[in-house]
Amino acid sequence: MWNACQICGAYRVDKTIDKDGPRAICPECGHKHPFRYLPLFVVGGASGTGKSTVCNQMAGRELDLVFLDSDILWRSEFNQPENNYRGFFDTWLRLCKNINQSGRPCLLFGAGFGVPENLETSLERRYFSKIAYLALVCTPEILAERLENRPAWRKATNPNFIREQLDFNQWFIDYHKKGKEPPIKIVDTSQEELQLTVSEIQAWVSRIITESGC
Repeated sequence: MWNACQICGAYRVDKTIDKDGPRAICPECGHKHPFRYLPLFVVGGASGTGKSTVCNQMAGRELDLVFLDSDILWRSEFNQPENNYRGFFDTWLRLCKNINQSGRPCLLFGAGFGVPENLETSLERRYFSKIAYLALVCTPEILAERLENRPAWRKATNPNFIREQLDFNQWFIDYHKKGKEPPIKIVDTSQEELQLTVSEIQAWVSRIITESGC
């Protein structure tokens, strides 16, 4: 219920953010609610690039972060492509915003979360000092092989699904090459050992936390 004003009780996501406080100002009564203005770290990438593997490897070993896999909240009610899955993305941002109030930033793993447009357009975005994006990628040949070798219950061997993931993988590579904003850091998992990937992500997070003064 963090979106509910402590004074007037109005439920407003669109609070004005005073970064100097930091405070979230209620549009209804003007109450200035102090809060922790922390970054959010996002690791995206196509299916098969290693997001879940890396998340499982890092979880429980980095005590200054909260590791989350976006799949754990997926429900059929969120399957709304007509509005670009807005409810799913907003729910996750709201959850991470509340977790941040414990003083520990979140590192969220999820395919579509690596696409800045999906998060930057949300009203909940204003509660994060920064959203830092990183994408895991790999070569088309290795990605296709990984998907084809997945167990049947994953339903990843359909040729159309594989093509979609290859295109999505290339989208991250092209976005990075074009130097678009906000930037997406790329980590290639084609041949890299798991621990090297983990180390790269750790260094990326540490740099941003230092820059943010968390």
